[in-house]
Amino acid sequence: PFEPLQYLPNMLRITFAEGIKMLQDAGHDADPQGDLTTELERTLGKLVKDKYHTDFYVMTRYPLAVRPFYTMPAPDDPTVSNSFDVFIRGEEIISGAQRVHDPTLLAERAAVHGIELSTIQPYIDSFKYGAPPHGGVGVGLERVAMLFCALGNIRLTSMFPRDPKRLTP
Repeated sequence: PFEPLQYLPNMLRITFAEGIKMLQDAGHDADPQGDLTTELERTLGKLVKDKYHTDFYVMTRYPLAVRPFYTMPAPDDPTVSNSFDVFIRGEEIISGAQRVHDPTLLAERAAVHGIELSTIQPYIDSFKYGAPPHGGVGVGLERVAMLFCALGNIRLTSMFPRDPKRLTP
């Protein structure tokens, strides 16, 4: 059932706003300040493949409101974030962002998200000693293998798959 992965010599990068416009132009109700549902991500993956002939792309500049409090706002627009997601076949495989490294901004962002500062004060305090600009990513390797191989079910890529009816191997 393997389906070859289509990709470009240079990775396609689109902004969240461009992705929303593609969805809206195709008749889908996509909120430019909200997050994408799994179904909208899959639909966007099909639209990207039709337009750019690639299964592999990066979407950048998500709305700041839908990202974690520690995500850095973009320097040119405080409503968007310095963040990205990487997609294969319309499904997210990697999520990443520049992290806030300024303790004052970190406390402000936590407050915006309704986080009680006393619960994360040691984390905030750690940045008072100085921290360079930095980032982080999360990679779902089983998801990457499932999508790359077009297997259709993540249980086929997991040594010990779990679901609501199976918690132990």
